[in-house]
Amino acid sequence: MKNFQVKNSSLRGVIEASPSKSHTLRAILFASLAKGKSTINHYLLSPDAHAMIEACRQLGATITITNEVITVEGVNGNIKTPDDVINAGNSGQVLRFIVAIVSLNSNYVVFTGDHSVRHNRPMQPLIDGLRGLGAFCVSTKNDGYAPVIVRGPIKAGITELSGEDSQPVSAILMAAAFLTGKTEVMVKNAGEKPWIDLSIFWLRKLGVQIENYNYEHYIVHGGLKYNGFDYLVPGDFSSIQFPIVAALVTNSEITIRYVDMNDVQGDKKVIEVLRTLGAKIEHDDKEKMLTVKPSQLIGGKIDANDFIDSVPILAVVGCFAKGKTRIFNAAVARNKECDRVSAIATELKKMGAKIDEFADGLVIEQSRLHGATVDTYHDHRLVMSLSVAGFFAEGATTVTDIKSVAKSYPSFYSDMKKLGANIEEIE
Repeated sequence: MKNFQVKNSSLRGVIEASPSKSHTLRAILFASLAKGKSTINHYLLSPDAHAMIEACRQLGATITITNEVITVEGVNGNIKTPDDVINAGNSGQVLRFIVAIVSLNSNYVVFTGDHSVRHNRPMQPLIDGLRGLGAFCVSTKNDGYAPVIVRGPIKAGITELSGEDSQPVSAILMAAAFLTGKTEVMVKNAGEKPWIDLSIFWLRKLGVQIENYNYEHYIVHGGLKYNGFDYLVPGDFSSIQFPIVAALVTNSEITIRYVDMNDVQGDKKVIEVLRTLGAKIEHDDKEKMLTVKPSQLIGGKIDANDFIDSVPILAVVGCFAKGKTRIFNAAVARNKECDRVSAIATELKKMGAKIDEFADGLVIEQSRLHGATVDTYHDHRLVMSLSVAGFFAEGATTVTDIKSVAKSYPSFYSDMKKLGANIEEIE
């Protein structure tokens, strides 16, 4: 098992933003459903992308990969029935999106995933939404989780589902775009709204007429048909948070290239949150360059629902910021690759953090951290967040089981080394 050994660090230099995972996955999926050829450049070839590519191949798309480009020959909306179980791996997006797309077909398809997907990623909201449109959709264990069996075809109509997690809602909107007629989607407890915006951005880009009434009521005008496209994947705001926070907690100055503040990704809001806490973060819109400068952070209240994946790294920020930081409205973070609220609290406590968890979040006081051996729960965001914590802790920190970092930011280690971080891979 590979681990990181991390020590107190000072950073300096320039890196490039890692490509967006969420844009990459949506580009592969929509290219696979298009008519003709699409090309995807500056992509993130992560395990999730491999899972999406394999799933789309099972639906009939022809996909080739080179170092420069993913080329996709799409199925023009005519998906075929897979001849095997579709395995989503560790990807909630692959699981939810492909289950919904397969419900356009009239044959049974079985879906599964790794342990995290089968036990941490609720499927009941999507099951309910698809059933409302006429699908046969069941959890094989009858517990609301994968494995799932689905059979369509769904038809345009009215359906309802719970929306604390955005992915089932996005999945229903995507599938509804291909139906004949108008579909109304009613959502209870709408959350993670910026991720819905990302999906709507893609649907509108492809020509879908979709009406959004406060994220609680959608009207999707179906009949989507579109030609292949050429797409350049933008930098990932979820990933650049780690070098940004690493610079802040080590009082360092760094620059990140290819950061487009006009992109639709919701996690860019974290930059504004950090600024409200006192972070000196400058952005050159013309050059698409973001610079972080030494800053004194002051704790505050953070509603994390619009950037739920940022809970672990914001907990690290709370350890550095003066005073007390409260992260709230983050209950859905318990249903990601692991229970991120509990996991980050448990591991930061090992390093001396003054941190308490609550049902929907965390309260953190400024803390002097010390080195420790910390667990990562097979979660890429735990690996990176705990590594960043180690950059300003006293002594050495061992971050165990680091392979999951490839899920979203495979160049994390090389980027940190390039910036001068005191981080080594060890067995």
